[in-house]
Amino acid sequence: MALTGIQIFKLLPKTNCGECGSPTCLAFAMALAAGKAELEKCPTISAEAKEQLSEASAPPIRTVSIGTGDYEVKLGGETVMFRHEKTFFNKPGIAVLLIDTMADNEIDERINALKELQYERVGLNLRPEALALKQEGANFLALVTKAAATPYSLILMTSDGALMKGALDIAKAKKPLIYAATAENVDAFGALAKEYACPLAVKANDVEGLMALTEKLAAAGVKDMVLDSGSRTPKGAFADQVAIRRAALQGRVKSLGFPTIAFPCEMTKDLVKESLIASLLIAKYAGFIVLSELKGENVFPLLLERLNIYTDPQRPMTTDQGVYPINNPTADSPVLVTCNFSLTYFIVTGEIENSRVPTWLCVMDTEGLSVMTAWAAGKFVADTVGPFIKKCGIADKISHKKLVIPGYAAGILGDLEEELPGWQITVGPREAALIPQLLKSY
Repeated sequence: MALTGIQIFKLLPKTNCGECGSPTCLAFAMALAAGKAELEKCPTISAEAKEQLSEASAPPIRTVSIGTGDYEVKLGGETVMFRHEKTFFNKPGIAVLLIDTMADNEIDERINALKELQYERVGLNLRPEALALKQEGANFLALVTKAAATPYSLILMTSDGALMKGALDIAKAKKPLIYAATAENVDAFGALAKEYACPLAVKANDVEGLMALTEKLAAAGVKDMVLDSGSRTPKGAFADQVAIRRAALQGRVKSLGFPTIAFPCEMTKDLVKESLIASLLIAKYAGFIVLSELKGENVFPLLLERLNIYTDPQRPMTTDQGVYPINNPTADSPVLVTCNFSLTYFIVTGEIENSRVPTWLCVMDTEGLSVMTAWAAGKFVADTVGPFIKKCGIADKISHKKLVIPGYAAGILGDLEEELPGWQITVGPREAALIPQLLKSY
């Protein structure tokens, strides 16, 4: 953020109303400076001050949205070079390339792959999001018409201004990415981006050329841009991605303060090598990645890598605290308790579901820590588990007083029996894979 907490405080109304959630305007200003509050929470700030602060607090890399609905992709908005410094916010989009000279069955196969290659992991739906439509023949508008009927985000790729206008007439409601403005067509494509209110990709032969084009487009009123430095080698693409990111974040170069797009599909004809290049660009620092085709063996590892990198390292993935019925339990069904770390929750629920034994699962808030870590930190102990079992409402759902605790928390058994008099506490297995065996013999 360009302004300090004191500088922000001078622009606030100084009413100390508390409606923003902070006790004073000074506290709110400090939270804004630290990136821990949102300017919209202040209900009495003047329009002039809001405009100043909005500009000052905007991330150095602009957030650009492509597409609409469930498959909308948000790029940019980043504030750090390295994930451990804070976090990365908007994960890169993954697109598959469709060329208008392809046979209809090949096009349909690639579109169907986008639907089929979706994976459920820790409660999230991992999937590619977009279709990149490239014009090489005379069937571009027909390809756009077919793609516009799908729910996916679109990238429209043609250098023909008239053809791009026709494609935008078909697909403008989907807010596609226009690819790409170059030195030869910058004025025409800039006008199209403004007319249709769509984001615009900008392509040059190097980073310096990008700066000249984005400055010209920004002066013409184009705000949402995506950068392509033109490099089509892994080494060149990597170097350009790092240079653009560093210039935007550390050098505050506004002309490079936009997300990027990269084309591993144009860097090799080997799908394995293409996937390796894509994995490099997910980490460093592409906003959109276009692949030649989608197969389970290359897509799933990339989606998993993206999930791991773009999960906030300061905020563990958690599940809501509460009582979860699994396999339609009754009043006589067994009761298990565990932590709210998402990975633990989904592993445990998966094993319970596989057992087909009706079961109640009590999930306790341990601030996203695993059972063993929560026990070591004093968050999954008798003094916390006991009150949780009393208050969570499970006693009203069952006709018995029997509870199974995780094997890694066996040390709390004695204290928990004192905390829950009349309950029969059983120590379950340490490994989730043994839960079905426990439940079937319970």
